[in-house]
Amino acid sequence: MTQDILECIHNKMNTFSKGQRRIAAYILESYDKAAFLTASVLGKTVQVSESTVVRFAAQLGYDGYPEMQKALQELVLHHLTAVQRMEVSETRIAQEDVISTVLLADAERIRKTAEELDVAQFQSAVETLLSSKRVFVLGVRSSASLASFLCYYLRYLFDDVRQLMLSSESEAFEALVRITPQDVLLGISFPRYCSATVRAMELAHSRGARTIALTDCASSPIAQNADCLLLAGSGMVSLVDSMVAPMSVINALLAAVASRRKSETTQTLQKFEEIWDSYHVYEKNGE
Repeated sequence: MTQDILECIHNKMNTFSKGQRRIAAYILESYDKAAFLTASVLGKTVQVSESTVVRFAAQLGYDGYPEMQKALQELVLHHLTAVQRMEVSETRIAQEDVISTVLLADAERIRKTAEELDVAQFQSAVETLLSSKRVFVLGVRSSASLASFLCYYLRYLFDDVRQLMLSSESEAFEALVRITPQDVLLGISFPRYCSATVRAMELAHSRGARTIALTDCASSPIAQNADCLLLAGSGMVSLVDSMVAPMSVINALLAAVASRRKSETTQTLQKFEEIWDSYHVYEKNGE
C-alpha cells in the first residue's frame, strides 16, 4: 500500500467494529510496539481474538496480517530512536530466551535475503568492481564494521581500494573530489540512514562514477543514486542493528570476485604468505 498505514487506519476508524477500533487505537498510540507483535499477542494485548486482528488487516487492504505487520515495521524501523529501540525490545525478547530468539531471527533474515536478492544486480556489481580503476567504500556508524571487513578482503583482490574514514561529513566530499567515471563507490547504509553516505553517493553519481549500494530496500535514500542495488534484510535487536544478512551478501560478493580473479589473487596471496611467514604474523601448528 502506498498510503501511510497510520493515515489509512485513521481514515477508516468509523468503519471498524468495536473490537477493531480497539486494535486501531492501540496501533495509533503504540505503533512502534505493535509492529513487532504477532497477531495472537496483539489480540491478547487489546483483548480481542486473533481472528479479529486478521480481519482488521484485511479491512485495511492487506492480504494478511504478516503484510500489515511488515508495513508497520518498515514505518517504524526508519524512525526509531535508540531509546525507543530499547523499549520495543523489552516486548519482543524474553530474557530467558534471548539466544534462540535472536539467532532464529537472524537465520530468517538470511533466508529471505537469499530468496529476494536480484541475481542480475549482484552480477552487475561484480562486473563493476572488476572493471573499475579504483574502489572506494563508505559505511559509517553501524555500517562501518561492514565497510572495514569488505575493504580488508578487497585489498587482496585489487591494487587500489580506499575505505573512506570520516570524522566529519565534509571529509566524504574531500575524499571523493577526484573520483572519475573509471572508479566505483560502494556505499553501505541501513536504518537509520546516515546522511554522509547519502550525500557521498549523490556526489559520486554526479561526477559520473559508478555506484553500488548495499542497503535494505529500494526506497533507501542511497538507492536513488545507485547503478547496482544489493538488498539485504537488516533488523533491530535491542540497541543493536542486525547485520548478518548484509555480511552474508558481502561474503558472496567477495567470493564471486575472487573466483573471477583466481590467478591474480593466488599470486598476490603467495606474496602475502611469504611476508606473513617472515614476520611470524600467524602462529604455526605444532610450535
